[in-house]
Amino acid sequence: QVQLDESGGGLVQAGGSLRLSCAASGRTSGSIGMGWFRQVPGPEREFVAAISWNGAVIYYADSVKGRFTISRDNAKNTVSLQMDSLKPEDTAVYYCAAEAGGDMRRRGSWNYWGQGTQVTVSS
Repeated sequence: QVQLDESGGGLVQAGGSLRLSCAASGRTSGSIGMGWFRQVPGPEREFVAAISWNGAVIYYADSVKGRFTISRDNAKNTVSLQMDSLKPEDTAVYYCAAEAGGDMRRRGSWNYWGQGTQVTVSS
C-alpha cells in the first residue's frame, strides 16, 4: 500500500502561482512513478503531469505545458507541482497519483490516489 497526502491548494488570482506537494509513504514509495490529475465537477479526471521514479521521463498535458513544472525528491518521498501563470480554467480539485502500471497519461494506469486538494483561480 502507498498513502498519499496532498497539500498546497488554495485561492489565487489569475496570473498567480501555487505549489502543490504530495507526500508518499508506504511500500516502495521512493521508486515508483508519480503524477497529478485534476477534476472539475463531473466524471472526467484530466491528466496534468507525471514523472518517472528517477525523473528521467516527464509528461505534461498540452494545456499546462510551459506553465506547470513537476518535480520529485526521492529522499523525502515527495512530488511537487509548481503552477505558474494560473488561469481560471485551471480551477479544479488536484489529485496526486502513484504507481502507474502503464501509460502515465491515462487515469486507469494508476494504482493509488490522494484525497485531492482544491485549487481555485479567480479572474
